[in-house]
Amino acid sequence: MLELRPNCECCNTDLPAESPDAMICSFECTFCRDCGEGRLKGICPNCGGGLVTRPVRPASKLLKYPASTKRVFKAEGCAAAE
Repeated sequence: MLELRPNCECCNTDLPAESPDAMICSFECTFCRDCGEGRLKGICPNCGGGLVTRPVRPASKLLKYPASTKRVFKAEGCAAAE
């Protein structure tokens, strides 16, 4: 099950579980759409995999399977994709 991390690793923008602007790679590294499509050009800076829109978990399932509250943030920012 996806963790649904609560923020962008690059800019620390909040990304609620229902956000259509969250993007993830296959390792669940999480980025906002601005960073994912802009600075990172659709490539995860951690693993080199592609970034896709994170699925939204139905609200009725969030009660039993809540989103993660653990924030992952790189204070130094993320390197731009080349």
